[in-house]
Amino acid sequence: MKYHNWNNAKNELDEEEKDLLSSFEKGEWKKVRDMDKEIERHVEYAKATHRKDKRVNIRISEKV
Repeated sequence: MKYHNWNNAKNELDEEEKDLLSSFEKGEWKKVRDMDKEIERHVEYAKATHRKDKRVNIRISEKV
């Protein structure tokens, strides 16, 4: 199994990714108290985003 060399990956990151990595390496991130609950919450957000149960009716009348 080949592992990713993260040192080389730094050179391939865009500016936003570099900022995130720098922030993480500085210890600026906080742990989530209840990870399972947070994951479930965001899974529900994702499901709601992709749900296709909304209907829209559009009526267009002719100009006379």
